[in-house]
Amino acid sequence: MNQKSHIEFYRRLGHLFFAIAATDNCVRDEEFKTLQTIIYKDWLSLNEDAKYILETFNELQSNEEHNPMTCFQRFVDFKRAHPTLFDTTISSKILKTASAITTSFSGQNKSELILLAKLDLELKKK
Repeated sequence: MNQKSHIEFYRRLGHLFFAIAATDNCVRDEEFKTLQTIIYKDWLSLNEDAKYILETFNELQSNEEHNPMTCFQRFVDFKRAHPTLFDTTISSKILKTASAITTSFSGQNKSELILLAKLDLELKKK
């Protein structure tokens, strides 16, 4: 995978994690702090380009016009266009990160559970 694809991969993860955090129309500090911790602990050890996850998340959060479902669909479109990037290990890490975001503030709500289920189904598709 070339450098541009790598960066785009992490940017699309930023879209996904923003969609997960914002699906209830509010990104809580706890959700962002959880994401930050996981990125530094688990993702940056894979590749330093993972910093683009947080960069993209911050850009989306600072521009309130971004719709969580549009961001989710951008991730899905990228995943479908580049299925080889999403092996079992990466898919598991994505799901684990998304789940951690949703449980960081007073448990998971219905909209978060629905989006997590859609993500799980999408990641299982080849």
